[in-house]
Amino acid sequence: MNTPSFHGIQAILDLERIDKDIFRGRAMESKVFVRTFGGHVAGQALVAATRTVDDDKRVHSLHGYFLRGGKATEETVYLVSRVREGRSFATRKVEAMQNGEVIFSMQASFHIAGDEGPEHRDEMRRVPDPEDIKFKTDEMPASLKGLISEWADWDIRVVPSASYESDERSSGQQVVWFRSKQRLPDDDTFHICTLAYMSDMTLLFSSMVPHPGHKVQMASLDHAMWFLRPFRADEWLLYDQSSPSAHAGRALTQGKIFDRAGNLVAVTVQEGLTRTLRDGTSELPTPKQAPEG
Repeated sequence: MNTPSFHGIQAILDLERIDKDIFRGRAMESKVFVRTFGGHVAGQALVAATRTVDDDKRVHSLHGYFLRGGKATEETVYLVSRVREGRSFATRKVEAMQNGEVIFSMQASFHIAGDEGPEHRDEMRRVPDPEDIKFKTDEMPASLKGLISEWADWDIRVVPSASYESDERSSGQQVVWFRSKQRLPDDDTFHICTLAYMSDMTLLFSSMVPHPGHKVQMASLDHAMWFLRPFRADEWLLYDQSSPSAHAGRALTQGKIFDRAGNLVAVTVQEGLTRTLRDGTSELPTPKQAPEG
């Protein structure tokens, strides 16, 4: 695979087309991850799907399952199936492969541009502006500190819980401002695929807010997203996260993503492994510690 002439997220999302519906994505360059970061494979899978859809349609949702722990140092091959080709909607299935095994399976749905209907949206929570947040990592879990240092291309600012009004009915809440530090191409689809990558950052950690100090083995199990309105991933986005349930070593998390003007641009739901840490295991499991399918 030829190395792209650019770096960061543009290099990650620059897939090589090796056949009509077969693509290859580059490996990760990481000092932290042994297993492939979920956002990495989800973002690349979405790029593969969009490359097989006509320009008059835009992705509006994806649903994916992380089936095996991929190896961060290895390239990933993406096989796209054209499930549906309608006038208003198209559906694609993508399987991400390493060493002959599926590590991630995703379906993505695309909708024709220009449809009209009623409009409404939830309001954005009142929080401090990102410029007013003093970035403190000493209060974060050790595993999250390491990940934020790994994500050097992203500006991630966790909003202090004392600076916004919390929902008393919600057990786990976390609010994060984030954006790409790089100026990204003026391409709506590229920003959507970038947000698919970014959406796996920090989300599962919202499930640990009610359990400070409790060490768990963490891994994304599935991930769903709905893309609602246009946005730019290199401008500030507010990720309003909550965790309605944790039980039996799994936690459910959800997030609303707003642009700075308060428009709800995307929604995420994810279930993750939050198994109480056993002796000899790490909070971010290696491929051998990944959950079995």
